[in-house]
Amino acid sequence: MEQIALRKLLEEVRDARLSPDEALTRLRHLPFEDLGFAKIDHHRQIRVGMPEVIYCAGKTPEQVAEIFTRMAERGANVLATRADAEKFEAVRARVAEAEFHPLSGCIVLGRNHEKRGRGMVAVVCAGTSDLPVAEEAAVTADLMGNEVEQICDVGVAGLHRLLAHREVLSRARVLIVCAGMEGALPSVVAGMVAAPVICVPTSVGYGASFGGLAALLGMLNSCSPNTAVVNIDNGFGAGYLASVINQV
Repeated sequence: MEQIALRKLLEEVRDARLSPDEALTRLRHLPFEDLGFAKIDHHRQIRVGMPEVIYCAGKTPEQVAEIFTRMAERGANVLATRADAEKFEAVRARVAEAEFHPLSGCIVLGRNHEKRGRGMVAVVCAGTSDLPVAEEAAVTADLMGNEVEQICDVGVAGLHRLLAHREVLSRARVLIVCAGMEGALPSVVAGMVAAPVICVPTSVGYGASFGGLAALLGMLNSCSPNTAVVNIDNGFGAGYLASVINQV
């Protein structure tokens, strides 16, 4: 936010020319930072509770580093998704505290570690091949202030592996379940718990899985009514939605 605009706003509240609620409304719509190739919405956290997230695919390392640096200067948490090692190195050259999760491609700058969630978010994945998407969901939910527990490689080909984690499943306030192939795992998990289950179809599978379309359709047709489905491989969207649910 520009300092002049902020000072004027605060002076109006001080002089009782503007109510705190009216000031908050204005804060939700104050200017973005224009870099020419990107317009950074620094006020998104005020409006929706989470800063803007950098989607790295299609951006150059220099563009990612510039956006990440400008956001880091504001002092909040920063998350970049779908990055690679080259983009991380460009970021780390300017923001030394940034951390990289190579499996999911997430770059994270964690400054506020307060847990604001009302319960635990469980991130479950059917197979090891689903881990990149599951980790993206877990990293997102964690950075948004939630307790997160991960359960890996518990697909329907061996349900005894899933049953060994019944205590964690029953304790979760929100669950994220990632699965490829036929996408059956979310329905099984949802039939075991009372909490909402966010289904994440992954693009894991052979030809007739159609890059995750078979899993997507299977999840959309789940007979478990406590489910909702995000897009194929959208771990970030699942982690974000789980956090919103967990913090209301």
